[in-house]
Amino acid sequence: MLIRDLVAAMQQIAPLEYAESWDKVGLLVGDRSASLRGPVVLTIDLNEAVLHEAVEMNCGAIVAYHPPIFEPLSKITDATPRQRVILRALQHNIAIYSPHTALDAIPAGVADWLCEGLSGSKTPGKIAGDCRALAAHARVAGSQQVKIVTFLPAKDVEQVRNALATAGAGRIGAYQVCSFATEGTGTFLGDDSTNPAVGNRNVLESVREVRLEMVASKSSLALALETLRKFHPYEAPAIDVYELIAQPQRTVGAGRRLTLDKPTTVAELALRLKAWVGRDQVRYALASGPTGEDKPVMHVGVVPGAGGELSRLSREDGCDVFVTGEMKHHDVLGALNSGMSVILGGHTSTERGYLPRLRERLEKLVDVPVAVSKTDRTPLVAV
Repeated sequence: MLIRDLVAAMQQIAPLEYAESWDKVGLLVGDRSASLRGPVVLTIDLNEAVLHEAVEMNCGAIVAYHPPIFEPLSKITDATPRQRVILRALQHNIAIYSPHTALDAIPAGVADWLCEGLSGSKTPGKIAGDCRALAAHARVAGSQQVKIVTFLPAKDVEQVRNALATAGAGRIGAYQVCSFATEGTGTFLGDDSTNPAVGNRNVLESVREVRLEMVASKSSLALALETLRKFHPYEAPAIDVYELIAQPQRTVGAGRRLTLDKPTTVAELALRLKAWVGRDQVRYALASGPTGEDKPVMHVGVVPGAGGELSRLSREDGCDVFVTGEMKHHDVLGALNSGMSVILGGHTSTERGYLPRLRERLEKLVDVPVAVSKTDRTPLVAV
């Protein structure tokens, strides 16, 4: 296998188009054409301890959930720990790949894994309740960016449809020559300079026509319009071009809105989170105050890592409690003041437990061993 095979496998698991625009994901270090020797090591944070572990294992690549190159590097020397990690990876021909928010966004990704534990599910890989993205990822298929609409006699539809298809229109997934046609009545009045293909000049004509619709990419639009005018029977054809908006995908995107099968208290959700992520303690705050009633809740906003930016969206989406790794103090207060309780499970603790599942998925796609780092752990210690 080559490094590019690992990149392709990770792209199959967590397509980079799902990552946030600000993120630094993908292959960060390495030669795609190089051999993928030795095991692949999975880690949340790539620090010097993890890199030493990888070197001792003679590993060929590291999949680091958090991108070790995020802010621009002006140099790569042994001056700082961050630079040394990259330098030593280069010296030992270890590739570095980061999926980060793409791995959060996918179905059965980090966010869904966290929802599984919070839902109280007893079936691995299944969430006990309804779960959808808080900020659904929206995309426009490359071949369906615009829709071309024209009007013409029924006898000319097949010729124009086929001509547009040769120019790249009418492609939907693995299907080609896709179109939709509806019959109607068109009117036109040509002056002395016209030479209408149907009817006469200076006469208001009413003609049975077909409305023909076909999708196209923006890159093929100019050629498609040129082809349409060439094969259209009218000397002045009516042509409309509509830009198609992105279609959101309910189960893909940032964060999750979890609707529990059965209502439960915030305290119980905190205990579920504590057990799921394997922490000695987690923190929670009730919207009703420290001495207030812990009423049963049904709707839970869930974001792995640092999810404070999505807390307001969670509340606007009707969530009763917001679960994430860490939040700024004033973001916590803002959530509580809005009537939404908060549970904090630790930044990397809400992510690290997913690595064994990533290993299972990646092992099916690559022909080298995949291992979860034993030295990767949260840098914070509770006393």
